[in-house]
Amino acid sequence: MTVNSLEKILGANEYPGRGIVAGKSEDGKYAVSAYWTMGRSAGSRNRIFVVEQENGSEVVRTKAYDPTLIAGDPSLIIYAAVRQLGSSTIVTNGDQTDTIYDGLKNGLTFEQSLRSRKYEHDAPNFTPRISSLLTVENGKYDYAISILKSDSGNGDNCLRFTYTYDNPQNGEGHFIHTYKENGNPLPSFEGEPVKVAIKGGIEEFSSKIWNSLNAENKVSLFVRFIDLQTGKYEEKIFNKNEE
Repeated sequence: MTVNSLEKILGANEYPGRGIVAGKSEDGKYAVSAYWTMGRSAGSRNRIFVVEQENGSEVVRTKAYDPTLIAGDPSLIIYAAVRQLGSSTIVTNGDQTDTIYDGLKNGLTFEQSLRSRKYEHDAPNFTPRISSLLTVENGKYDYAISILKSDSGNGDNCLRFTYTYDNPQNGEGHFIHTYKENGNPLPSFEGEPVKVAIKGGIEEFSSKIWNSLNAENKVSLFVRFIDLQTGKYEEKIFNKNEE
C-alpha cells in the first residue's frame, strides 16, 4: 500500500470533516494520535478543545467557545473526544468515547463496545462515527480504527468496519475522516483508512496538519505523542477561536 502525504490529502479537500490519525513516529519512539474538528455552520465552528481532569485522569473535551451560540442537539458537538484507560488511549469524534471507555472497563473489546452505536442522527448527512484505540504497554504498541456509517445515505442500515494494526511501522500511520468531500448532503468516507507518512516530532507534525486544513473550515486540532517505553505523553492543541 502506498504511503501518502497527509498534508497533500488535506490540502486538496476543503471539507474532509472530522479526522483521526493513528500511527508511529519517524524515530520509532512514540505512538502518535491526532484528531481534528471542522465546521461549516456557526454552531459547528463555535468549539474549542479543553483539557480537564476527571478521577485523576486527563480528558480532552470539546466545549462551546461562546455558550450563547449553542443551538440544536449539543451532544453532536460537545463531548469527551479523548479518554485514557490504563495503557489505552481512546480518541473519537463523538460521545462514543464514553461508550468505548465503559465497554473496555466491563471486559468488552473495542469492536464489541461499538456494537451499541451507529452513525450520528443528523439526517440527511448521517455523519459517520470514527474512533481509534491506541494501546501502549511494556514497549509494545498496537492500534485499531473504526468507522460506523450509513449505507450510501440509507439511514436504515449501519455499516461497521474495524481495522487493527498489530505492528505499526516507524514513520507511518493511518488516517480516516468523516466525509469524502464537501456536498449537500455530505458524502461519507469510503474505503479503508489511508496509509500516511508521519514525519518529524510533535511540533512539526501538528503544525503541518493545522496548516494543511482548510483555513475557513478548520476548528480545532489535538495531537499526542506517547513514549513507548514509559507511557508518558506530550500533546498539542490548536483552537482557531483562540488564535
